[in-house]
Amino acid sequence: MNLTSMLFMSTLALGTVVSISSSSWIMMWVGLEVNLMSFIPLMKKTGNVYESEASMKYFLVQVMASSLLMFSILAAEMMKGNTMHSILLCSLFMKMGAAPFHFWYPGVMQGLDWSNCFILMTWQKIAPMIMMSYQLKMTIIVSSTVLMSVLMATVGGMGQTSIRKMMAYSSISHLGWLIMAMAASYYHWMMYFLIYSIVSLASVIIFWNYELYQLHQLFNMGSESNMKMTMFTSMLSMGGMPPFLGFIPKWVIIQTMIESKNYIMIMIMVMSTLITLFMYLRMTYGAFALSSDTTSWKSVATAKSSLFISTMITLSGMPLIATYVLL
Repeated sequence: MNLTSMLFMSTLALGTVVSISSSSWIMMWVGLEVNLMSFIPLMKKTGNVYESEASMKYFLVQVMASSLLMFSILAAEMMKGNTMHSILLCSLFMKMGAAPFHFWYPGVMQGLDWSNCFILMTWQKIAPMIMMSYQLKMTIIVSSTVLMSVLMATVGGMGQTSIRKMMAYSSISHLGWLIMAMAASYYHWMMYFLIYSIVSLASVIIFWNYELYQLHQLFNMGSESNMKMTMFTSMLSMGGMPPFLGFIPKWVIIQTMIESKNYIMIMIMVMSTLITLFMYLRMTYGAFALSSDTTSWKSVATAKSSLFISTMITLSGMPLIATYVLL
């Protein structure tokens, strides 16, 4: 990381902090713009055509969402009612990549490296979600966005062969759960977002160290049985399979929604998540069943530490679940 990257990373964090700490909607909008202008240069690391295309897509969509956000803020005093509230929420959903405004998200993820993919999946969601919480009510728009996010992610991720696009649809699915967690309380959202970020890091570490971008690359890792097992558990944790770490936040949200008697929505969300698990299993089980004898281009020694970190993150859910049950 050079000084230029450190500068843009600092302003990226600064923009998010300004947005979540401001009491004025205009200053929140300013923070979002600082964050956007800092992330665009970080997206263009090597300057290839794919990064340029991804950065242009991201810029155009974010500018469109920012325009809607500014319009809703300025018109709020003149047109009080649900109209401006709905436009504001839609602009924030577009910034996060929630369905049905998710059309840009997989394409942008496809053109980025894994470090920027991780930032887009985690850090870039913080400011819009905090701003959304100020106006969040379980209206038809919010409920429809949650259901469409989990359903569209299920449909979109099935036929993918790109790992980055599969992770993008996984992020869209988790976004639906994050919105429901935010509707429950700040505590539920913070717990879900923290665990989601940690589990995503465990998966991205493996993809980053082994330079994995397509499913067919996994079939050529014949001698990397340790990596395959670690990736297998990480993907199951991403899907919320017990007893791994990713199951804990979904367990808490399911209990909360059952207590609030929101049975139909939680049933749809759980069924969609179970179908999404097939996407993760297709990624990992196929690597086990169709292993090739081709020698890996990566040394096992170079990635031992990343495999250890990823395994510890994934398996940490077991003692946490046991502690929660005993208490």
